[in-house]
Amino acid sequence: MQLETPHMAAVTPIAPSSMPVSTRDQALREAAEKLEASFLAEMLKSAGLGKTSDHFGGGSGEDQFGSFLVQEQAMQMVKAGGIGLTESLFQALKEKQDEA
Repeated sequence: MQLETPHMAAVTPIAPSSMPVSTRDQALREAAEKLEASFLAEMLKSAGLGKTSDHFGGGSGEDQFGSFLVQEQAMQMVKAGGIGLTESLFQALKEKQDEA
């Protein structure tokens, strides 16, 4: 049986016996995405994104919530393909887990 989804042409349901591997891979992929997003967020901060502009005067609230904006922008960059770091991190994490 195949299910149609908007993002994929066809999806084959996962058999219950293979669920732990798939769940584990999904968790590793999410961890890899978060790592790439954290890396990108630091790069964006270094580039000056998220710094408070003197023209608007948002005060400490703007400073505090600016980091959330930068982190979300970084995560959206990862979801759009990022810089390719996620796949490398995922493969490295998966190899490390397979060794254990």
